[in-house]
Amino acid sequence: MQRRRWIQWGAAAALAPALSARAQGQGFPSRPIKLVVAFPAGGPTDITMRVLAENASRVLGQPVVIDNKPGAGGTLPAQMLQSSPADGYTVAQIPLGVFRMPYTTKINWDPVKDISYVINVTGYAFGVVVPADSPFKTWADFVAYAKANPGKLSYGSTGALTSPHLTMERVAQQQGLQLLHVPYKGSADLMQAIMGGQLMAAADSTGFAPQVEAGKLRVLNTWGAERLAKFPDAPTLRELGVDIVQNSPFGIGAPKGTPADVVRRLHDAFKTAMDQENYRAALARYDMVPIYMDTAAYRQFAQDTYLREKAIIEKLGLAKPS
Repeated sequence: MQRRRWIQWGAAAALAPALSARAQGQGFPSRPIKLVVAFPAGGPTDITMRVLAENASRVLGQPVVIDNKPGAGGTLPAQMLQSSPADGYTVAQIPLGVFRMPYTTKINWDPVKDISYVINVTGYAFGVVVPADSPFKTWADFVAYAKANPGKLSYGSTGALTSPHLTMERVAQQQGLQLLHVPYKGSADLMQAIMGGQLMAAADSTGFAPQVEAGKLRVLNTWGAERLAKFPDAPTLRELGVDIVQNSPFGIGAPKGTPADVVRRLHDAFKTAMDQENYRAALARYDMVPIYMDTAAYRQFAQDTYLREKAIIEKLGLAKPS
């Protein structure tokens, strides 16, 4: 009889963590959730993520509050997850630059293993723009000037080792150019700089769309597999003889160890939020579209991207010394 009680107590103890996690998931959320965004307020990422957060708030019955943490190439939110409780009340945008971190800087955590991947929501469309009064009327003009003036053609990006920066370095490598890179914290700051005459060009996501439509900037190229509907006259890199296609899917992650039921609740809420017409309309303003990956697919994407980015970093000679 005593032995049977010990077995029953042992079984109950073994089930306790699972039952606790399930109970947490069923009662989640009971207070506001913080969604940390990697770029400044006012840019395309911030604007579209706020719409997503508002939609998710209605599904979850609690506010999803945006917390902007720009800088460090968009990696600060992922770093914040490493010291946040694994309870689902702090989640973060995970830009592609997170998967480059171990190759370019010393960190004590793993971008694949130490984040609970929840859902991928969209991705950026990119391009190069110049002021409307720039002498660069075409990409050929840009290249000709850069070749005649090594290191003098300045372009800005949304940060060192971000996709715009690395893609421009790949383009420069392929075309034999030496460019002057100036990093900013995000699209809003970058657009202010180029509009203020501090830069000759900008490589960015299509956060530049409003300025182009207002006649203040000109698009020299875009980086997708096909031309963008909003800028049908702008050629792709491939059309210009540069064999690069770049988009940067991004989604939402939670701290490592977040209970599976909580991750599922977050996934379902953000998936419903993605499907709302106002979110699709906000994305369309910047030629972005929903790019859905469920939790398992997003985790696999993280693993695959981590390996692919290593090859790019090494090819550009930007890997940290071993």
